Amino acid sequence: MYAMGKKFEKIALFLAIGVLLAVTHFYVTFLTPPSSERAVRTVHIERGMSFRLVAETLEREGVVRDADTLGFAARIFGAYTRVKAGEYEFTTDMTPFEVLDALVKGRIKKYSVTLPEGYNVKEMATTLEAAGLVEAEVFTARATDPELAASLGVEGPTLEGYLFPDTYEFTKGLSADEMISRMVSKFRNVYSEFEDEAREKNMSMRKVVTLASIIEKETGAPSERELIAGVFHNRLRQGIRLQSDPTVIYSIPGFDGKIRKSHLSMKSPYNTYVNYGLPPGPIASPGRDSIAAALRPARTDYLYFVSKNDGTHQFSRTLVEHNRAVDEFQRQVRVSRSGVKKAEAVARD
Repeated sequence: MYAMGKKFEKIALFLAIGVLLAVTHFYVTFLTPPSSERAVRTVHIERGMSFRLVAETLEREGVVRDADTLGFAARIFGAYTRVKAGEYEFTTDMTPFEVLDALVKGRIKKYSVTLPEGYNVKEMATTLEAAGLVEAEVFTARATDPELAASLGVEGPTLEGYLFPDTYEFTKGLSADEMISRMVSKFRNVYSEFEDEAREKNMSMRKVVTLASIIEKETGAPSERELIAGVFHNRLRQGIRLQSDPTVIYSIPGFDGKIRKSHLSMKSPYNTYVNYGLPPGPIASPGRDSIAAALRPARTDYLYFVSKNDGTHQFSRTLVEHNRAVDEFQRQVRVSRSGVKKAEAVARD
Protein backbone atom coordinates (compact mmCIF):
# COMPACT_ATOMS: atom_id res chain seq x y z
CA MET A 1 0.00 0.00 0.00
CA TYR A 2 2.83 2.33 0.90
CA ALA A 3 4.66 1.43 -2.34
CA MET A 4 1.47 2.06 -4.32
CA GLY A 5 1.18 5.52 -2.74
CA LYS A 6 4.75 6.33 -3.62
CA LYS A 7 4.07 5.25 -7.19
CA PHE A 8 1.07 7.54 -7.47
CA GLU A 9 3.10 10.41 -5.99
CA LYS A 10 5.77 9.91 -8.64
CA ILE A 11 3.15 9.82 -11.40
CA ALA A 12 1.54 12.97 -10.05
CA LEU A 13 4.94 14.67 -9.85
CA PHE A 14 5.76 13.72 -13.44
CA LEU A 15 2.35 14.96 -14.58
CA ALA A 16 2.82 18.22 -12.70
CA ILE A 17 6.25 18.69 -14.24
CA GLY A 18 4.82 17.86 -17.67
CA VAL A 19 2.01 20.40 -17.22
CA LEU A 20 4.49 23.01 -15.99
CA LEU A 21 6.74 22.40 -18.97
CA ALA A 22 3.76 22.56 -21.33
CA VAL A 23 2.54 25.81 -19.79
CA THR A 24 6.06 27.24 -19.91
CA HIS A 25 6.43 26.20 -23.53
CA PHE A 26 3.01 27.67 -24.36
CA TYR A 27 3.93 30.93 -22.65
CA VAL A 28 7.30 31.18 -24.38
CA THR A 29 5.87 30.15 -27.77
CA PHE A 30 2.77 32.32 -27.85
CA LEU A 31 2.96 35.02 -25.20
CA THR A 32 6.61 36.10 -24.84
CA PRO A 33 7.80 39.05 -26.98
CA PRO A 34 11.37 39.04 -28.32
CA SER A 35 12.14 42.20 -26.35
CA SER A 36 10.77 44.23 -23.48
CA GLU A 37 11.77 47.40 -25.31
CA ARG A 38 9.39 48.84 -27.90
CA ALA A 39 10.97 49.42 -31.30
CA VAL A 40 9.02 49.80 -34.54
CA ARG A 41 9.78 47.46 -37.43
CA THR A 42 8.21 47.88 -40.88
CA VAL A 43 7.99 44.58 -42.74
CA HIS A 44 6.70 43.98 -46.26
CA ILE A 45 5.07 40.61 -46.86
CA GLU A 46 5.08 39.84 -50.58
CA ARG A 47 2.11 38.15 -52.25
CA GLY A 48 2.73 34.41 -52.54
CA MET A 49 5.50 34.37 -49.91
CA SER A 50 5.71 31.05 -48.00
CA PHE A 51 5.09 31.14 -44.26
CA ARG A 52 8.59 29.86 -43.68
CA LEU A 53 10.00 32.89 -45.50
CA VAL A 54 7.59 35.18 -43.65
CA ALA A 55 8.77 33.77 -40.31
CA GLU A 56 12.44 34.11 -41.26
CA THR A 57 11.87 37.73 -42.33
CA LEU A 58 10.20 38.50 -39.00
CA GLU A 59 13.05 36.83 -37.09
CA ARG A 60 15.62 38.80 -39.06
CA GLU A 61 13.79 42.06 -38.25
CA GLY A 62 13.62 41.17 -34.54
CA VAL A 63 9.82 40.94 -34.51
CA VAL A 64 9.91 37.33 -33.28
CA ARG A 65 12.61 35.46 -31.39
CA ASP A 66 12.60 32.29 -33.50
CA ALA A 67 11.14 31.46 -36.94
CA ASP A 68 10.60 27.77 -36.09
CA THR A 69 8.67 28.64 -32.95
CA LEU A 70 6.45 31.04 -34.91
CA GLY A 71 5.88 28.32 -37.50
CA PHE A 72 4.80 25.91 -34.77
CA ALA A 73 2.41 28.50 -33.35
CA ALA A 74 1.02 29.18 -36.83
CA ARG A 75 0.20 25.50 -37.33
CA ILE A 76 -1.47 25.27 -33.93
CA PHE A 77 -3.73 28.25 -34.68
CA GLY A 78 -4.33 27.38 -38.33
CA ALA A 79 -2.59 30.53 -39.52
CA TYR A 80 0.02 28.85 -41.71
CA THR A 81 -1.81 29.51 -45.01
CA ARG A 82 -3.88 32.54 -44.02
CA VAL A 83 -1.30 35.34 -43.99
CA LYS A 84 -2.34 38.49 -45.87
CA ALA A 85 0.24 40.22 -48.08
CA GLY A 86 1.10 43.87 -47.52
CA GLU A 87 3.22 46.27 -45.49
CA TYR A 88 3.00 45.80 -41.72
CA GLU A 89 4.20 47.89 -38.81
CA PHE A 90 5.19 45.65 -35.90
CA THR A 91 6.84 46.45 -32.59
CA THR A 92 9.45 44.32 -30.84
CA ASP A 93 7.33 44.04 -27.69
CA MET A 94 4.51 42.22 -29.53
CA THR A 95 3.90 38.60 -28.60
CA PRO A 96 4.02 35.89 -31.29
CA PHE A 97 0.25 35.50 -30.88
CA GLU A 98 -0.26 39.24 -31.58
CA VAL A 99 2.02 39.02 -34.62
CA LEU A 100 0.07 36.06 -36.01
CA ASP A 101 -3.23 37.79 -35.32
CA ALA A 102 -2.09 40.87 -37.27
CA LEU A 103 -0.91 38.74 -40.22
CA VAL A 104 -4.11 36.70 -40.43
CA LYS A 105 -6.44 39.70 -40.06
CA GLY A 106 -4.39 41.75 -42.50
CA ARG A 107 -3.72 44.74 -40.24
CA ILE A 108 -1.69 46.37 -42.98
CA LYS A 109 -0.05 49.76 -42.43
CA LYS A 110 -2.17 52.61 -43.76
CA TYR A 111 -1.00 55.97 -45.06
CA SER A 112 -3.24 58.99 -44.57
CA VAL A 113 -3.22 61.32 -47.58
CA THR A 114 -5.18 64.57 -47.86
CA LEU A 115 -6.21 65.67 -51.36
CA PRO A 116 -7.64 69.20 -51.01
CA GLU A 117 -10.59 70.69 -52.85
CA GLY A 118 -9.54 72.28 -56.13
CA TYR A 119 -6.69 69.87 -56.89
CA ASN A 120 -6.54 68.57 -60.45
CA VAL A 121 -5.40 65.10 -61.51
CA LYS A 122 -1.73 66.06 -61.82
CA GLU A 123 -1.66 67.71 -58.39
CA MET A 124 -3.27 64.64 -56.84
CA ALA A 125 -0.75 62.41 -58.60
CA THR A 126 2.15 64.46 -57.23
CA THR A 127 0.74 64.29 -53.69
CA LEU A 128 0.29 60.52 -53.86
CA GLU A 129 3.80 60.06 -55.21
CA ALA A 130 5.21 62.19 -52.38
CA ALA A 131 3.49 59.80 -49.95
CA GLY A 132 5.32 56.91 -51.62
CA LEU A 133 2.10 55.27 -52.81
CA VAL A 134 2.22 55.47 -56.61
CA GLU A 135 4.27 57.01 -59.40
CA ALA A 136 2.75 60.30 -60.53
CA GLU A 137 3.04 59.41 -64.21
CA VAL A 138 1.25 56.11 -63.69
CA PHE A 139 -1.59 57.68 -61.71
CA THR A 140 -2.02 60.50 -64.24
CA ALA A 141 -2.05 58.07 -67.17
CA ARG A 142 -4.74 55.92 -65.56
CA ALA A 143 -6.87 58.89 -64.42
CA THR A 144 -6.88 60.26 -67.98
CA ASP A 145 -7.58 56.94 -69.67
CA PRO A 146 -10.94 57.04 -71.52
CA GLU A 147 -11.53 53.31 -71.09
CA LEU A 148 -11.11 53.49 -67.31
CA ALA A 149 -13.39 56.53 -67.15
CA ALA A 150 -16.05 54.67 -69.15
CA SER A 151 -15.73 51.56 -66.97
CA LEU A 152 -16.42 53.70 -63.90
CA GLY A 153 -19.47 55.28 -65.55
CA VAL A 154 -17.99 58.77 -65.80
CA GLU A 155 -19.25 61.21 -68.42
CA GLY A 156 -16.23 62.33 -70.40
CA PRO A 157 -12.84 61.14 -71.63
CA THR A 158 -11.00 61.51 -68.30
CA LEU A 159 -11.67 61.38 -64.57
CA GLU A 160 -10.76 65.02 -64.02
CA GLY A 161 -13.24 66.43 -61.50
CA TYR A 162 -14.57 63.04 -60.41
CA LEU A 163 -11.76 62.11 -57.99
CA PHE A 164 -13.37 63.41 -54.85
CA PRO A 165 -11.12 65.58 -52.64
CA ASP A 166 -10.87 64.08 -49.17
CA THR A 167 -8.50 62.46 -46.68
CA TYR A 168 -7.90 58.84 -47.66
CA GLU A 169 -6.14 55.95 -46.00
CA PHE A 170 -4.29 53.91 -48.59
CA THR A 171 -1.96 50.96 -48.19
CA LYS A 172 1.23 50.40 -50.16
CA GLY A 173 0.71 47.93 -52.95
CA LEU A 174 -2.65 49.35 -54.02
CA SER A 175 -2.74 49.97 -57.75
CA ALA A 176 -3.55 53.36 -59.27
CA ASP A 177 -6.83 51.86 -60.50
CA GLU A 178 -7.80 50.77 -56.99
CA MET A 179 -7.09 54.24 -55.59
CA ILE A 180 -8.99 55.90 -58.42
CA SER A 181 -11.95 53.55 -57.97
CA ARG A 182 -12.22 54.49 -54.29
CA MET A 183 -12.07 58.20 -55.08
CA VAL A 184 -14.73 57.95 -57.80
CA SER A 185 -16.90 55.88 -55.45
CA LYS A 186 -16.60 58.66 -52.83
CA PHE A 187 -17.59 61.21 -55.48
CA ARG A 188 -20.66 59.19 -56.42
CA ASN A 189 -21.73 58.88 -52.78
CA VAL A 190 -21.52 62.66 -52.39
CA TYR A 191 -23.09 63.48 -55.75
CA SER A 192 -26.04 61.18 -55.05
CA GLU A 193 -27.26 63.87 -52.62
CA PHE A 194 -27.68 66.27 -55.57
CA GLU A 195 -28.90 63.99 -58.40
CA ASP A 196 -32.60 64.79 -58.07
CA GLU A 197 -31.91 68.52 -57.81
CA ALA A 198 -29.66 68.45 -60.89
CA ARG A 199 -32.34 66.56 -62.83
CA GLU A 200 -34.97 69.15 -61.85
CA LYS A 201 -32.69 71.94 -63.09
CA ASN A 202 -31.95 70.03 -66.30
CA MET A 203 -28.21 69.98 -65.54
CA SER A 204 -26.17 66.91 -66.43
CA MET A 205 -23.60 65.58 -63.99
CA ARG A 206 -20.81 66.79 -66.25
CA LYS A 207 -22.27 70.30 -66.42
CA VAL A 208 -22.67 70.45 -62.64
CA VAL A 209 -19.15 69.18 -61.94
CA THR A 210 -17.58 71.43 -64.58
CA LEU A 211 -19.27 74.56 -63.18
CA ALA A 212 -18.52 73.44 -59.60
CA SER A 213 -14.82 73.01 -60.45
CA ILE A 214 -14.61 76.62 -61.72
CA ILE A 215 -16.44 77.89 -58.63
CA GLU A 216 -14.00 75.92 -56.47
CA LYS A 217 -10.95 77.47 -58.13
CA GLU A 218 -12.39 81.00 -58.04
CA THR A 219 -13.52 80.93 -54.41
CA GLY A 220 -11.16 82.29 -51.78
CA ALA A 221 -13.70 83.04 -49.07
CA PRO A 222 -16.30 80.26 -48.54
CA SER A 223 -19.00 82.85 -47.82
CA GLU A 224 -18.73 84.05 -51.45
CA ARG A 225 -19.21 80.66 -53.07
CA GLU A 226 -22.92 81.11 -53.89
CA LEU A 227 -22.34 84.68 -55.12
CA ILE A 228 -19.64 83.52 -57.53
CA ALA A 229 -21.98 80.76 -58.69
CA GLY A 230 -24.68 83.39 -59.23
CA VAL A 231 -22.37 85.48 -61.43
CA PHE A 232 -21.53 82.48 -63.61
CA HIS A 233 -25.18 81.44 -63.91
CA ASN A 234 -26.11 84.99 -64.94
CA ARG A 235 -23.36 85.12 -67.57
CA LEU A 236 -24.29 81.70 -68.97
CA ARG A 237 -27.95 82.69 -69.15
CA GLN A 238 -27.16 85.98 -70.89
CA GLY A 239 -24.64 84.50 -73.30
CA ILE A 240 -21.65 86.33 -71.82
CA ARG A 241 -18.26 84.61 -71.75
CA LEU A 242 -17.30 83.38 -68.28
CA GLN A 243 -13.80 84.90 -68.54
CA SER A 244 -12.47 82.77 -65.69
CA ASP A 245 -8.70 82.82 -65.18
CA PRO A 246 -8.51 79.27 -63.75
CA THR A 247 -9.91 77.84 -67.00
CA VAL A 248 -7.10 79.57 -68.90
CA ILE A 249 -4.46 78.38 -66.45
CA TYR A 250 -5.68 74.80 -66.86
CA SER A 251 -4.48 74.85 -70.47
CA ILE A 252 -1.04 76.38 -69.80
CA PRO A 253 1.73 73.76 -69.53
CA GLY A 254 4.12 74.53 -66.68
CA PHE A 255 2.18 77.60 -65.56
CA ASP A 256 4.55 79.93 -63.68
CA GLY A 257 1.90 81.77 -61.65
CA LYS A 258 1.49 84.77 -63.90
CA ILE A 259 -1.25 85.16 -66.53
CA ARG A 260 -0.17 87.17 -69.55
CA LYS A 261 -2.30 88.87 -72.22
CA SER A 262 -1.21 86.25 -74.73
CA HIS A 263 -2.72 83.55 -72.52
CA LEU A 264 -6.15 85.19 -72.63
CA SER A 265 -6.32 84.93 -76.43
CA MET A 266 -4.74 81.52 -76.91
CA LYS A 267 -6.74 78.83 -78.64
CA SER A 268 -7.96 76.22 -76.20
CA PRO A 269 -11.36 74.66 -75.58
CA TYR A 270 -10.84 75.56 -71.90
CA ASN A 271 -10.19 79.27 -72.54
CA THR A 272 -13.41 80.96 -71.41
CA TYR A 273 -12.06 84.36 -72.52
CA VAL A 274 -12.36 83.09 -76.11
CA ASN A 275 -15.14 80.51 -75.96
CA TYR A 276 -18.73 80.91 -74.83
CA GLY A 277 -20.35 78.65 -72.29
CA LEU A 278 -18.68 76.11 -70.06
CA PRO A 279 -15.41 74.42 -71.00
CA PRO A 280 -15.67 70.81 -72.23
CA GLY A 281 -15.07 69.35 -68.77
CA PRO A 282 -14.00 70.01 -65.17
CA ILE A 283 -10.68 71.73 -64.46
CA ALA A 284 -10.27 70.34 -60.91
CA SER A 285 -12.04 68.30 -58.25
CA PRO A 286 -14.75 70.32 -56.51
CA GLY A 287 -15.84 69.67 -52.94
CA ARG A 288 -19.39 69.18 -51.70
CA ASP A 289 -19.97 72.89 -51.06
CA SER A 290 -18.99 73.91 -54.58
CA ILE A 291 -21.23 71.23 -56.08
CA ALA A 292 -24.06 72.59 -53.95
CA ALA A 293 -23.29 76.16 -55.05
CA ALA A 294 -23.38 75.16 -58.72
CA LEU A 295 -26.96 74.02 -58.17
CA ARG A 296 -27.97 76.66 -55.63
CA PRO A 297 -26.49 79.98 -56.79
CA ALA A 298 -27.30 83.22 -55.01
CA ARG A 299 -30.12 85.22 -56.58
CA THR A 300 -28.23 88.27 -57.71
CA ASP A 301 -27.84 90.57 -60.70
CA TYR A 302 -24.04 90.66 -60.42
CA LEU A 303 -22.20 89.94 -63.66
CA TYR A 304 -18.60 90.66 -62.63
CA PHE A 305 -16.16 90.18 -59.78
CA VAL A 306 -12.52 91.06 -59.20
CA SER A 307 -10.08 90.02 -56.49
CA LYS A 308 -9.56 92.45 -53.62
CA ASN A 309 -6.18 90.81 -53.01
CA ASP A 310 -7.23 89.50 -49.60
CA GLY A 311 -9.03 86.34 -50.62
CA THR A 312 -12.36 88.12 -51.19
CA HIS A 313 -13.88 89.79 -54.26
CA GLN A 314 -15.59 93.00 -55.29
CA PHE A 315 -18.83 92.21 -57.13
CA SER A 316 -20.31 94.53 -59.77
CA ARG A 317 -23.51 94.75 -61.81
CA THR A 318 -22.20 96.75 -64.78
CA LEU A 319 -19.01 96.86 -66.79
CA VAL A 320 -18.45 100.47 -65.72
CA GLU A 321 -18.58 99.48 -62.03
CA HIS A 322 -16.34 96.52 -62.72
CA ASN A 323 -13.69 98.55 -64.56
CA ARG A 324 -13.66 101.04 -61.71
CA ALA A 325 -13.12 98.20 -59.22
CA VAL A 326 -10.39 96.67 -61.38
CA ASP A 327 -8.55 100.01 -61.54
CA GLU A 328 -8.81 100.43 -57.77
CA PHE A 329 -7.49 97.03 -56.82
CA GLN A 330 -4.83 96.95 -59.52
CA ARG A 331 -3.60 100.31 -58.21
CA GLN A 332 -3.38 98.76 -54.73
CA VAL A 333 -1.28 95.94 -56.15
CA ARG A 334 1.07 98.41 -57.87
CA VAL A 335 1.44 100.42 -54.66
CA SER A 336 2.10 97.26 -52.68
CA ARG A 337 4.75 96.09 -55.17
CA SER A 338 6.37 99.51 -55.12
CA GLY A 339 6.59 99.35 -51.33
CA VAL A 340 8.21 95.94 -51.48
CA LYS A 341 10.80 97.14 -53.98
CA LYS A 342 11.64 100.16 -51.82
CA ALA A 343 12.00 97.93 -48.75
CA GLU A 344 14.31 95.61 -50.70
CA ALA A 345 16.39 98.58 -51.84
CA VAL A 346 16.72 99.86 -48.26
CA ALA A 347 17.73 96.38 -47.12
CA ARG A 348 20.44 96.20 -49.79
CA ASP A 349 21.79 99.64 -48.76
